[in-house]
Amino acid sequence: MDGHVIALNAGSSSIKFALFARTTRLAGGTAELVGTSRRLTIHDRTGATTLHQDWPATDQPFHTDALEKILDWERTTFPTTPIVATGHRVVHGGTTYDRPVRLDTLTLQVLETLIPLAPLHQPHNLAGIRAAQAAWPTIPHVACFDTAFHRTHPFVNDVFALPRALYDEGVRRYGFHGLSYEYVSQRLAKIAPADASGRLVIAHLGNGASMCAIANGKSVASSMGFTALDGLPMGTRCGQLDPGVVLYLIEQKGLSAKTVTDMLYRDSGLKGLSGLSHDMRILEAAGTQEAEDAIAYFVFRIRRELGGLAASLNGLDTIAFCGGIGENAWRVRERVLENMDWLGITLDPTANREGPPERRISTPTSRVSVHIIPTDEEAMIAQHTRDVIADK
Repeated sequence: MDGHVIALNAGSSSIKFALFARTTRLAGGTAELVGTSRRLTIHDRTGATTLHQDWPATDQPFHTDALEKILDWERTTFPTTPIVATGHRVVHGGTTYDRPVRLDTLTLQVLETLIPLAPLHQPHNLAGIRAAQAAWPTIPHVACFDTAFHRTHPFVNDVFALPRALYDEGVRRYGFHGLSYEYVSQRLAKIAPADASGRLVIAHLGNGASMCAIANGKSVASSMGFTALDGLPMGTRCGQLDPGVVLYLIEQKGLSAKTVTDMLYRDSGLKGLSGLSHDMRILEAAGTQEAEDAIAYFVFRIRRELGGLAASLNGLDTIAFCGGIGENAWRVRERVLENMDWLGITLDPTANREGPPERRISTPTSRVSVHIIPTDEEAMIAQHTRDVIADK
């Protein structure tokens, strides 16, 4: 298929995007709110900044305004090659969508019903889709779901011990970050096929954080559950929590459901524990007991989850780190893998601290291979989009 594909990841105050010619990333960037202004930053395929533009807010919604700027840039930069399809990251596909789909009116209506399952992401994903459909009304738009990769879970890794009727209604473990896991597992299969073919755990560690157990390229267990709150503590999200705490906050503390929701999504995790920041770089430099406590808990939960995921795989052959923290915070990786000889992991301290972005960081004699693989969700979105359009 000739022409370019643009991959979009729309949030509440930003749109990340990347432009692809087949499998080649041509450029990418971010449109974002900065105070009362709006900003567009473009990077070429080497990562060098080629455009940095601020403009005042207009009467248009942010997503509409931002996509107009992105479209102006694209038409100016690549005037002879059209965009032939747009791929969108959508966090939640529910039980309906286990693979990317071409968007239409009915699809959007179904995705609207899933907003309560991902209130921090889904509304903004959909707002980005509608703005993109207005910007590119004549080309196909494809939804790529973070939950789809995990629809291969066996029943025991998908269910809660609640009345069975709730499971049948869709109250189950969906798992998230699926586009990242899919990209990293495919990339690992190219650079280290023997490692990718075994029992693999990927740790996607960033402002959003989760882990996934993969066997034969298929997800069998994930740390995230019904919503993107479960599992590991994150930048501002709590991670695993006794549901009795929520009942206590509502019944005994008198907090409203909205107040508790805001607390769990926006004021917990690393930010809540440290009382300082959600940014690991700031916490590592802070030197306060609260910051150290937040990091220590983050590390502890990763180690605990690693043991559980290894058990779900009946052993472990390979670990891969990705995400902003997973790729860049060598101290966190070192602490996570410390004294893991019992699991077959021997870390190479030098390789862990320095080297190319994509590298093996376990020793040659380590029974379990450990890799850093920078994730690229936009590349996965572009690949899925071309595949869906090619099938039509």
